Amino acid sequence: MPRKHRVFSLSLDNRKAKLMQSKRRPGRYELSVDGIPQSVVSMTEPTALEYAYIQHIARAIDAAADPGEPLFTVHLGAGALTLARYVEATRAGSPQLVVEFEPALYAAVIAALPLPAGADLRVIFGDARAIADAELPGEGRSPSPALGAAPTGATAVDTDWVDARFTVVDLWDAAVIRHHVASQEFYRRVAARSATDGVVAVNLLDGHPFEYSRRQAATLSTVFEHVAVVLDAEPDDDEGPLSNVVVFASDEPLDIVTNPDLLGTPRPHMLHDDRLTSWIAEARIMTDADGTDSPDPDDPIWD
Repeated sequence: MPRKHRVFSLSLDNRKAKLMQSKRRPGRYELSVDGIPQSVVSMTEPTALEYAYIQHIARAIDAAADPGEPLFTVHLGAGALTLARYVEATRAGSPQLVVEFEPALYAAVIAALPLPAGADLRVIFGDARAIADAELPGEGRSPSPALGAAPTGATAVDTDWVDARFTVVDLWDAAVIRHHVASQEFYRRVAARSATDGVVAVNLLDGHPFEYSRRQAATLSTVFEHVAVVLDAEPDDDEGPLSNVVVFASDEPLDIVTNPDLLGTPRPHMLHDDRLTSWIAEARIMTDADGTDSPDPDDPIWD
């Protein structure tokens, strides 16, 4: 097992975050919350990505614009800013926006692992749903009544989170995604803030029969014209382990579908078009009134 030493330990309400540094791999850090890994960052090689799912998202980011071209990227959930650092390394000077719920954790991460000089990254602190629900310029709408008034700083949201070319939805509360940031209503607000050719990537954790992920794919299919699911586990293996599932969505054809070689080797499983429809089957869409949190990895059903 890799040897590590602690960089910081931080209490967040009833949770604890830790940033650990590898002693055997210089420059490598892992952020965890309640013992659940959230991010792995290499400060010496920011394009060296640890997990397969984040590699899949990075390949889609690579294809979203010509090499080196600035790409307005929005990160819902900061973690240790693994993908934000990747975008800066591959598309220097790209405007990026982070929405993060924990200001103390963000400050601790930035203090320990500073961003490169010249990085154009802005951050908005608050609940991603409430921020997504803030009124857009010229929209003339009110925030969702269920969530109360728009968050402080709504004007900044209106000017910053508009026409996103790529949006990463990685909204984990330790090991669980809460249903209010996984509903049809939420994804409609994300779509409203995306460019016409914008791509949204949603990171999930699930296992066979992938009930939660199928519902998420069904929900995103009601909001976007094109949806594809990428997973490294065998989708039909009823004894397979929990694994990350990434749902990509856009109103334009997805590059990973038109050019699946982008995902590299070994090739993950990709579901789209008829195969995706068959996989979704009768899964219900998730709404604010009929949504669930994501499955807890500690639930005995996964034993």
